[in-house]
Amino acid sequence: MAKRIDLRAYQEAIATRLAAAQAGASVPALLGFESGGRRWLIDLPAAGEVLPPPPLAPVPLTQPWFAGMTNVHGELQAVVDFSVFCGGAPTPREGGARLLRIGTRHGSNSALLVARVHGLKRTDSLFAAATEDADDAAAPPWQGEAFTDSQGTRWLRLEPDRLLADPVFLDASLPLTD
Repeated sequence: MAKRIDLRAYQEAIATRLAAAQAGASVPALLGFESGGRRWLIDLPAAGEVLPPPPLAPVPLTQPWFAGMTNVHGELQAVVDFSVFCGGAPTPREGGARLLRIGTRHGSNSALLVARVHGLKRTDSLFAAATEDADDAAAPPWQGEAFTDSQGTRWLRLEPDRLLADPVFLDASLPLTD
């Protein structure tokens, strides 16, 4: 014999679950990633696609941070080693390394090679940094605010639209010498 269900109780339970889901969905999530020993946050829609690094074709006469070109879903992507771009060591391509296609939303075929993706971070679990570090005074324009999480880990916000418009980022060519 089938179990009888109180329709009113069932509808109230569904309404409660929907309200809870909508309340949770209103808290924006950021994608956390690591590059050059720093932890970064990027708006989830701006992160584009995240995938294991495909083979890269080197491009001669480019900056050391320009990792190369690759084909992703039939589109050529310019890949920047974000660690090297920020002044750090090259990103190892094995292990947890990932490619973030940050340019897709902005009409650019640009991707960042990063050491590791940490997953989603809810903004309600982050706290704005209370103090400015000395290196924040010289922060590039594409570096947004700093946050700390409940474990005391420092996170920097990446502003991809500003990064994609940065003249240094846009000029991957080596200067010509006579």
